Amino acid sequence: MAVLLTNAYELGDMINQSIEVADYVMWKERMEGNEQVKQLVREFARKKERFEEAERFGHFHPDYHKAKDEVLAVQQELESIEAVYQFKQAEEAVDKLLHHLSETIALAVSETIKVPSNDPQPKAGCGSGGCSGGCSSCS
Repeated sequence: MAVLLTNAYELGDMINQSIEVADYVMWKERMEGNEQVKQLVREFARKKERFEEAERFGHFHPDYHKAKDEVLAVQQELESIEAVYQFKQAEEAVDKLLHHLSETIALAVSETIKVPSNDPQPKAGCGSGGCSGGCSSCS
């Protein structure tokens, strides 16, 4: 067990030294240091709070659609900033790397081990939460 844990820490170190993680850290720092991003994040929080208040009453609240549109507008403005856009791309690359590693480890143990993904539109298959009928546990 100790050897396995040591190898896991070594794998963690290798992941931390990867290009994907280096890009992630760089864009995270740039995003967090960007004054425009900070201002928009504060504005987003205010608009989101206002929308959540209206959302409690649903579409019937007189400010529901306006509050929702304001949240979406600030979110779109945030995502148009290069540091935010690049950070999200880097975050997705790290997520894909970690998922691929998890899947590789799981498949090395057994083909029936499920590996969760952060993909909002998972592909069909046992590891995605769906069943493709392609493995012994689906039959």
